[in-house]
Parts: sequence; C-alpha cells; structure tokens
Amino acid sequence: MVQPFAQFERDTFPLITVRFTSAKATASNFNEYLDGLLANYEREAPFVLIFDATTALPLNPIYQKKQADWMQVHEALIVKYCRGSAFIIPSVIMRNALKMIFAISRNPVPFQVFSTEAEARAWANSMMASS
Repeated sequence: MVQPFAQFERDTFPLITVRFTSAKATASNFNEYLDGLLANYEREAPFVLIFDATTALPLNPIYQKKQADWMQVHEALIVKYCRGSAFIIPSVIMRNALKMIFAISRNPVPFQVFSTEAEARAWANSMMASS
C-alpha cells in the first residue's frame, strides 16, 4: 500500500490542517491528496487551511503543476469558502516549491508562510475571526 502524501485533520473545523507526510508523491497518493482537498469544501461553510510541510519531501514539478491546475479549476469554490491558507514551511527548498506553484496559479485567498505551527494557528484563528 502506498503511504498517503498528506493527512487531513478536520476535527478542529473551521481550522483544517493538512499535514504532508514524508512520502514521495506518486500519481495515486497525489490524486488522493487532491480529492482530500476537495472534500474540505463538502460542508459548504467558511474555513481556514493550515498546510504543514515540516516533514514534506521536495515536490516534483509535475505535481507542482497538478496542484496549480487544481487551484485554477476550483478557484470559485476556494474563494467562496476558504478564508486563508497558512503554510508551515521551515525548508527553503519547500518554500521555493510553493513559489513555483503560485507562479503558475496565484493563490486566490490570503496566505502567509510560517516557521512554526503556533504562528500558523494564531494567524489562521485571526483570519476566521475577521471573516
């Protein structure tokens, strides 16, 4: 069985945490990740995403493009329900991967990059409070 690319923590809704595992992206586990992103919108209620890339491996450009394409296809849904995205990215390499994704497809909601989960959670809570 292929290890998941990411795990979703929705028990603290409206804050949803997406924790990237140390698994290498494959066609299968990356598609499951994209399906998981779409599932975040099933409640049709506002939320904030926290993406934790603390243990993530560098992302192949093929999957960076897939992520960007997914954002373009679902932009209206993202804008309607997502109040912001916090990214926990201590690695410079991973920050550059995020920049590549946003160079292909801009992030349609406010976002911020942090080094720690505490900072990301504080920002995410402020984004929900201001919406």
